[in-house]
Amino acid sequence: MTTLKLELSQIRLADIRQILAEPVDIELPDRAWRAVGRSRANVEAALSADVIAYGINTGFGKLAQTRIDVDKLSALQQNLVRSHAAGVGAPLESGIVRLVLCLKIISLAQGYSGVRPELVHRLIVMLANDMMPVIPAKGSVGASGDLAPLAHMASTLIGQGQVHFRGAVVPTSQALKAIELEPLKLEAKEGLALLNGTQVSTALALDAVLAAERNLANGILIGAISVDAALGSYVPFDERIHQIRPHPGQQKVAAIFRNLLNDSEINRSHALCDRVQDPYSLRCQPQVLGACLDQLWHASEVFLREAISVSDNPLIIPDTGEILSGGNFHAEPVALAADNVALAIAEIGSLSERRIAMLIDSGISELPPFLVEDAGLNSGFMVAHVTAASLASENKSLAHPASVDSLPTSANQEDHVSMATFAARRLAEMNENSQLILAVEYLAAVQGIEFRRPLKSTRSIEGAVEILRNEVPHLSTDRVFAPDIQKAARLLAGGQPAKSVPPLLRDLSALGG
Repeated sequence: MTTLKLELSQIRLADIRQILAEPVDIELPDRAWRAVGRSRANVEAALSADVIAYGINTGFGKLAQTRIDVDKLSALQQNLVRSHAAGVGAPLESGIVRLVLCLKIISLAQGYSGVRPELVHRLIVMLANDMMPVIPAKGSVGASGDLAPLAHMASTLIGQGQVHFRGAVVPTSQALKAIELEPLKLEAKEGLALLNGTQVSTALALDAVLAAERNLANGILIGAISVDAALGSYVPFDERIHQIRPHPGQQKVAAIFRNLLNDSEINRSHALCDRVQDPYSLRCQPQVLGACLDQLWHASEVFLREAISVSDNPLIIPDTGEILSGGNFHAEPVALAADNVALAIAEIGSLSERRIAMLIDSGISELPPFLVEDAGLNSGFMVAHVTAASLASENKSLAHPASVDSLPTSANQEDHVSMATFAARRLAEMNENSQLILAVEYLAAVQGIEFRRPLKSTRSIEGAVEILRNEVPHLSTDRVFAPDIQKAARLLAGGQPAKSVPPLLRDLSALGG
């Protein structure tokens, strides 16, 4: 198991990828443990001074005016966890849950939440033993934190609920017994600190933006293949065009296209053709996909900032011991950025679907109808394009902004919510849809390249052609198409075809960067 040394002011995309991909052991710096200890001492001091503080010795939400006796403070926290574990739906994937735990550790370890060091240590032990709580995916509105899903996480600390452990889903009590641990008894403030936070929304969003980056890289590579397959011009990628429109995403994507589209026999073969301009789906790829990259850059920065944020309430101020009630649990930044990611994912798929339509149209692409010999007897890519169109249409509906759909909860105490959890969660389905659209285009574009033989394309494109043909043969006559799409999609998910496309996302330098 890899050991990951977490810094509280910075987390890298490489760290996020590693946490999502495999079990990790977490190490925190000594200053984090000192900060947690000071924070807990401030809570104990407040209790000794009989200070009234929300969620520490009061009820929650609309019941915040109810004072709780000292001898019932532990029961208050236990009851909070039990009552809020009301999620529904299929469980989150283990990689997402692993990231949720890591993000919760980062938040608690900054020393503003008032929990005991042993609680943070227990989360680290769970990670080290790959004991992942079973967290239902649905039930959060993204304000007051991801209450229901985080309650399911917290319930495993007190020995309740279920966990993924050693290849099976088992009762938490059974897993704790196997590693010789007793359930924790939550003390004042701890249940609230576990439940308040945006860690589920943020984990889902980070996973989605990384998948969107992969789709965008695949979209650029496959778009370049389609340019040569359709005898498209390289002029629209000329650096001089993009220098005078200084959108950084557009300029970067155009540069990648120039790198992919160089020294092609296919391109030289039609240098003197009479086609004046190509369809937008070819010609405007830097503008469209570059705009998508700008959105992914912005969103990834938001998500990385949120990953190292303290989204608890109330907060314990270290220097003074003051207990401040605020609203850092409100996940509006995540929700708005996730909505923008949804638009980018939808556009990546939409542009790909338009290129498929162009390739199968012999009047535009100058390729055989529906990319198959003996069209009429064979239908070729006809219905594969219909599948792509249906997925593009689904993504249009899924791209509707979730953040504008606030619904008051808790008897109108929580009267504006972010819906960040759904905003981020639906991105996984959208990414899958776009990946499948790209898989269809990958098959179509490579088929088109082969109709240009014996002419060769560029080295990068020919490499991508070879990767596909090692798994999927040329479509010479009709066959069941679905397995071809799935094989192409698996290749795209693995990232091998787009290995010539450089990494697209970038890290923040540090907190507030």
